[in-house]
Amino acid sequence: MKIKVKYVDKSLPLLTTLKKGDWIDLYVRESVMLNSPQAGIQYQRDNQKFRDVKFDSCLLSLNVCMKIPKGYEAVVVPRSSTFKNYKILQTNHFGVIDNSFCGNTDEWKMPVLATEKTVIPAGTRICQFRIQLSQYATIWQKIKWLFWNGKIDFIVVDSLEESSRGSSLTNNTTNVNTK
Repeated sequence: MKIKVKYVDKSLPLLTTLKKGDWIDLYVRESVMLNSPQAGIQYQRDNQKFRDVKFDSCLLSLNVCMKIPKGYEAVVVPRSSTFKNYKILQTNHFGVIDNSFCGNTDEWKMPVLATEKTVIPAGTRICQFRIQLSQYATIWQKIKWLFWNGKIDFIVVDSLEESSRGSSLTNNTTNVNTK
């Protein structure tokens, strides 16, 4: 399978398939600092007082825009060491990126929530993905999938030549301090 990839920052590690394992690592493009939860935030609603906990969250930029073939999608999940090392949780538990998210500014991102104060340096392996059939795969794609050897060739391009779905490379995060 050939997949076109546009890197936002070519100085960071490039995607590689591993001989061990079925998943491909993704790297954080920008260093991010997330604050620890703030407990005891008071607010009032309907004449009742509440205490709440505020968690810091953001969208981690993953440095890639890709053109996945029709009939396929990518599933993005945290690496097994992500919580242990950075105390963050992926807020949607796993992400699905379909083949229509394929424009020059459709950078893959991972929504996270911090459970403790943490710093994630640029270039950190933070999550991983794999390619799978989508619900719109044709019968021919399903048959080819049965005999596919699992090899993915990433073709590095400067432009994906597709319409963006609305993502912006500059509108990166909310509630995040970068340094």
